[in-house]
Amino acid sequence: MTQREGRIKRRGNQNPTVHIYRYVTENTFDSYLWQTVQKKQEFIGQILTSKSPVRSCEDIDSTAMDFAEVKALCAGDPRIKERMELDIEVSKLKILQASHRSQQYRLEDRVRLSLPKEQEDTERRIQCLREDITMAEAHPQHAEGFVGMEICGKMYMERKDAGAALMEAAAGFEIGSAEKTGQYRGFSLCIRRRTFSDEKEFLLKGKLTYVIEPGDSGMGNVMKIENALTRLPAELEKTEGKLENIKQQIILAQAEIGKPFPQEQELKDKIARMAELDRVLQLEEAGRKEAGQLCPQEPLKNEEVEVAL
Repeated sequence: MTQREGRIKRRGNQNPTVHIYRYVTENTFDSYLWQTVQKKQEFIGQILTSKSPVRSCEDIDSTAMDFAEVKALCAGDPRIKERMELDIEVSKLKILQASHRSQQYRLEDRVRLSLPKEQEDTERRIQCLREDITMAEAHPQHAEGFVGMEICGKMYMERKDAGAALMEAAAGFEIGSAEKTGQYRGFSLCIRRRTFSDEKEFLLKGKLTYVIEPGDSGMGNVMKIENALTRLPAELEKTEGKLENIKQQIILAQAEIGKPFPQEQELKDKIARMAELDRVLQLEEAGRKEAGQLCPQEPLKNEEVEVAL
């Protein structure tokens, strides 16, 4: 099919529109041929797309379904056509059922493992933020001016001087773990050089560690460190909102656990109908075979036999 259509839909074709017709005949070998094409397309589709037939409904190859529909049209018996259509529908429903089952497993894991762990970590972060806010409030910044910053054992009361000392300390810092360089408003001030890079970053350490991306200006870096502490109340509010969201997710997930597959009855009805059609068609096929054995075809006479070499 791909090669046939490729001879029409190809580079150099001057026609703006191409119509492709597929001719099939009922009660002929066409049905078997289309079944072969369908099986090949299903196999190729699985390999080329790395799709798993039990992951989602879209995993049924659309081209394979098209081949299956053409194959059904080749069958003159309407019951065979119904059987083929049911086969497609049941396949889709089974994929949806497997997806529903997988979703239930994921919900159970989230309620039992990941969400409680995330809630615990968030609650711990909230507690640390509160303690860091208390630390910052115990060493308040002046309404105007600079509270001072200790760098390498020396106290600097001007932002410009503190910025210059900070940049000088960072310039000679080697690769390694963060080392305490000074102190600011009760928090440890550290410098860390990133691995395999000349870039450095400043850290404020309290109950939590706050990373400050450095700039080229020493005074600007000092102000970035000040702003990191100023943003703590907003960060606390954001984290408390996250905690409420996690709690809500747990409630919603618990409500979804145990819900049955919504199309379970439809799937059962279609499977039952398929089984019923299979029994009828198999009985008729067995009857035709038995009739053929009871009434064997009369052999040809010798003079009627033609041998082609």
